[in-house]
Amino acid sequence: MDIQLEKKKGLRPKHYAYIAIGLVVAFAAYKIIWSSSVSTFRTEKDKLSISAVTQGKFDDYITINGSAAPIATIYMDAYEGGRVTEKLIEEGAMVKKGDIILKLENSNLYEQILASESNLALKQNDLRSTKLTFDSRQVEGRKSLATASYELTRLKRNYEQNQELYKDGLISKEAFLTAKENYELSLKQHNIVKIQTEQDDKMRRTSLAGLDTDLNRMQKTLSMVYERLDHLNVRAPADGQLGFLDAEIGQSINQGQRIGQINVLTDYKIEAEIDEHYIDRVKRDLNASFERNGKTYNLRLRKVYPEVRGGKFKVDLVFTAEKPENIRAGQSFNVKLQLGASSDALLVSKGSFFQSTGGQWIFVVSPNGTEALKRNIRIGKQNSKYYEVLEGLQAGEKVITSNYDTFGEAEKIVLK
Repeated sequence: MDIQLEKKKGLRPKHYAYIAIGLVVAFAAYKIIWSSSVSTFRTEKDKLSISAVTQGKFDDYITINGSAAPIATIYMDAYEGGRVTEKLIEEGAMVKKGDIILKLENSNLYEQILASESNLALKQNDLRSTKLTFDSRQVEGRKSLATASYELTRLKRNYEQNQELYKDGLISKEAFLTAKENYELSLKQHNIVKIQTEQDDKMRRTSLAGLDTDLNRMQKTLSMVYERLDHLNVRAPADGQLGFLDAEIGQSINQGQRIGQINVLTDYKIEAEIDEHYIDRVKRDLNASFERNGKTYNLRLRKVYPEVRGGKFKVDLVFTAEKPENIRAGQSFNVKLQLGASSDALLVSKGSFFQSTGGQWIFVVSPNGTEALKRNIRIGKQNSKYYEVLEGLQAGEKVITSNYDTFGEAEKIVLK
């Protein structure tokens, strides 16, 4: 009996169709599952700022707001304390160096000056008396030396004459010895007077030199005392504008107290504050400029202040050429500070998204414009218009540059 063999089954064309349908269904199910697992935020497209990523020239500058200030400010402190008796110049007025602004009075200072004058006068008289004493002693010394010289000459002549007479036997030996002893005594006295006179002269020269120095010092001290009186007149230390004056008639001013300032208006500078983000890149001698009435004015960064307050640090800029006409202290300018040379780069328009992401990621809009997905990026430099993109984007792509705070933790934005 013949056994009928069962025909082996294999893949037929209709089986391939089933497999393809199954794969499509599986992929669709995966998309549905993945979409449901991604945090999504829906919003209207018109409410967002969307910009295209472009390739272009990146100008390495920042725009800062600055205000004009006098090139220098000189503060006025009271050299002497006192009560204000007269106010001659008001705030805002132009002054010349040496102009009297305030007049003070100080009765204690007057008494101190009178006492100092009396003491100095007494000391000067004492020094003059000492000098006169030295002069009198010098005269007496010279007179004593002259007398000793005269006696020495007379006794020497008498001794020599008696010596000849004694040799001839005309006088006694006692008379000869007496003449000799008188001569020798006179010689010793003469030498003593001479030595004393020479020492007195040396002492006089040394002492008088010191006395003259003391007199000159005392005279200078007296002059300084008189200057204290003049300091009761508060004068302008330089030409300029009286910026402020903290003094009224009848007010008591302490020594060293700040009472005003002079603004030197021979030139101006621009004071500005910069975000601490740029603190490592802002250096002295950087170039800057601003436009006013269609004209560009060039500046140079002269000083960078080291303190950071409220997330900002202060800088001073000065004009390198002409400055605007009728410039006034406090006038505001938008200054373009050049941090480096221009270069070709991938650019993204500045937007408030940076405050939400710190420039570490951004939402990239799909080609069909229906959604935007979160993508990591790396941003380099920035200026007032653009961010320099180093990684994560390509030219032609579109990104959301408006604020992300309303998106929460969403990784996908559906655009309606």
